[in-house]
Amino acid sequence: MSDDEKPAERRRMVRPPSGGTAAGRGMGTKMKTADTKSMSSQQWIKRQLSDKWSERARAEGWRSRAAFKLLEIDDRFHLIRQGSRVIDLGAAPGGWIQVALKRGATSVVGVDLLPIEPIPGATLIQADFTQPGVDQQMMDLLGGAPDLVLSDMAHNTVGHRQTDHLKIIALIEIAADFAIRTLKPGGHFVSKNFQGGDAGGVLARLRAEFETVKYVKPESSRKDSAEVFLVALNKR
Repeated sequence: MSDDEKPAERRRMVRPPSGGTAAGRGMGTKMKTADTKSMSSQQWIKRQLSDKWSERARAEGWRSRAAFKLLEIDDRFHLIRQGSRVIDLGAAPGGWIQVALKRGATSVVGVDLLPIEPIPGATLIQADFTQPGVDQQMMDLLGGAPDLVLSDMAHNTVGHRQTDHLKIIALIEIAADFAIRTLKPGGHFVSKNFQGGDAGGVLARLRAEFETVKYVKPESSRKDSAEVFLVALNKR
């Protein structure tokens, strides 16, 4: 899931808004609850409530601000088409799945270690994608080769730069391998990465398998975040 929404205690489901204004909805309850949380948790909650993208997500019914990242990437590259089959790795809380369905995908499967509140039109699995058999389970549920593989997977960092880097690259490699093995010809792959991370081996493989590979920093990604997205277009 998005770097903006971890650690796990912070990656809570966000229900579509049911009334009131975006600016005022739930703020009193959230800040009262924050009194019992750690200082870092309180700071994260305050940042979420004051962030314009989080406010828009609440107002428009998206489960997370991450939805705007995929919307922007799709506006630029036209990844999702009517009837698309989509697999979302690291899908919780479900913002990217909402976008895929909104943009016309008709078969969508998502997986995450965390439970995901049901989304009409999507099949959701709570599992570790890296465990044997989960990839095939997703393919069986999808009903055919995917047109698009999305990965917003990210390890919880441990604070040791080299260790965190190795974990990040390992997840990208696993997601890229799955995309290369399963995508239809002409299919696309999007994965989270972080600026400064050496993904040279993954890039070389993707460039051999896809016509175009680009790095994208969506406007809705926090300016102080090292988060970027690797976009591989048109599998050969």
